[in-house]
Amino acid sequence: MMKKVLVFGMTDNPGGMESVIMNYYRHIDRSVLQFEFLCNTEKVAYEDEIRGLGGVIHNICARSKNLKQYKHDMKDFFENNADKYCALWFNTCSLSNIDYLLYAKKYHIPKRIIHCHNAANGGDSFLRNLLHKYHQRKVFKYATDFWTCNQDSDLWFFGKASKELPNYRVIYNAIDLDYFAPSDKVRKDYRSKLNISNEILLGHDGRFHYQKNQEFLIKVMNELNQRYPNKYKLILIGQGENMKMIQDMINEYHLQNSVILPGVVSNVNDYLQAMDIFCFPSRFEGLGLSLVEAEANGLPCVISNTIPKEAVVNKAVDALGIEDSNINEWVNSIEAFSRTNKCLNREDFINNHYDIDLEAKVVQDILLQTN
Repeated sequence: MMKKVLVFGMTDNPGGMESVIMNYYRHIDRSVLQFEFLCNTEKVAYEDEIRGLGGVIHNICARSKNLKQYKHDMKDFFENNADKYCALWFNTCSLSNIDYLLYAKKYHIPKRIIHCHNAANGGDSFLRNLLHKYHQRKVFKYATDFWTCNQDSDLWFFGKASKELPNYRVIYNAIDLDYFAPSDKVRKDYRSKLNISNEILLGHDGRFHYQKNQEFLIKVMNELNQRYPNKYKLILIGQGENMKMIQDMINEYHLQNSVILPGVVSNVNDYLQAMDIFCFPSRFEGLGLSLVEAEANGLPCVISNTIPKEAVVNKAVDALGIEDSNINEWVNSIEAFSRTNKCLNREDFINNHYDIDLEAKVVQDILLQTN
C-alpha cells in the first residue's frame, strides 16, 4: 500500500532547499511513497513538475500575510488531511515558526521530521532571530526526527544538545551526477548564446540576498576588469531582494558589458557548462548545493572560507576570506585557475554521499519506517 508524506519547504523561489527536496522527490519510488506539498505561496517552484510526478500541492495563507486566515487554513487542512500521512518532512532555514510541527503532533502524524538547511540566519529581523532562539527549547517536544545538511549546522540550529537528539542524522544534499556532467556540445552552444568567445566566464548561482554576498563578486570583477581589460565576464544566476543593489553597483563600476544577469533559470546545468570558474562568496551556508553542482560539472571553484568542508569534493577549490582586504587574493586565485581545465572524479562524489540514486533510497527507507 502506498504511503504519503506531507512536505513543507517549497516556496516560489527555486533555491537550494527547494532543489534538495525535488532531487529526492524525483528519485524515490513513487509507487510506494508519494509526496504532498503544503505551501504558503501562491506560486510554487517546480509546480508543473510536481504535478507531473503525481504530487499534490495544498496552498494555505502565509502567516505574515494574514494571521487569522493562516490559523483558519492550518486548522482546516490538518483536521481534514492529517490522517493520510505517515510523516511530516518540515524543511526550513530557521526555527522562527514551528507551527507545522505543532499541528502535525496535535493531529497525530506519527513521524515528524525537522530538517535544517542553513548554518546561520544573517539578514533576518531581530524578532525572527528571537523566535528562533525561543523555539530551540521547544522543538524537541514536537519533532520525532532531527535532520541536518551537515554536522556544523546543527549547533546553531538545534543548540548544544544537537548530537543527543533522537533520530538525528545528516541528510546529504545529493544530486544527479549525470545531469551536471560536462558536455562539450552544450558548452559550445551556451557560450554562443551568452555571446562568450575567448573571455573567461566566471559564474555564480544563488538568491540575491545578504547570505550569498554577490556584492563582493562585483568588487572582484571590478578589480579584474582594471587589471585584465576584456579578459573576464561574470554571470550571476538568480533573483531576490538585493537585485537593485547589484544593478546599481554594476552601473557604478561601469561593468554593464562584463556582467550578465539572466534571472532565475530552470536549466542551471546548461549555464554551468558555459562557465570556466565558479565563484561562491557566501557569508554562511548550510552546505552550499550550488557549489556541489558546479564541482560535479568539473569547474574549478573559488569560495569563501565559511563554506562547510563537506561541500568541497574536487581538488581545484580555493577557500578565501571575504573582507574587502581579500579582493586581491580572489583576483590572483581566479587568474591562476584561468589556466585550469574542468576536472572531476565521479567516485569522490559517490564516496561523499552526493549520488542521488543511492541517497534517495536511504531517505525513502527512513520515511517508510514508523516510529
